[in-house]
Amino acid sequence: MAQRGTERARSCNFVARDNCWKKAIETELDAARRWSHKWGFLKVPLEELIEDGKKENTKPRIELPERLQVRPVTPVEKYIKVIPSPPVPKTSQGFIGWRSAVPELGLERGFQIQSCKGTFFKDLKWPQEASD
Repeated sequence: MAQRGTERARSCNFVARDNCWKKAIETELDAARRWSHKWGFLKVPLEELIEDGKKENTKPRIELPERLQVRPVTPVEKYIKVIPSPPVPKTSQGFIGWRSAVPELGLERGFQIQSCKGTFFKDLKWPQEASD
């Protein structure tokens, strides 16, 4: 019963449906008018675009002063020295800290391990062996 009422309301409201249809048509026409302004370049054949690009490249090149010119790229190898890595450990236990233990790699620069236990024992003036 409720469905018949909604169907009847939809079919009887001709003015509202007509206004919606008019608005949709207006939107389509407006979009069609603006399309050529926004996307008209897509209608131009590719050959014409390539020819236009060639014509623009014929401009004379201006020489920049030396201070404004881009310097050539310096190879990274000049500044960064990469030494080979030590052999990979055979056990999973050996993987823990295997690269940081090698002093040549310099991974622990200026780093000192401090634990809470060590500072606690130092405060009490106890020997470090007591922590084991």
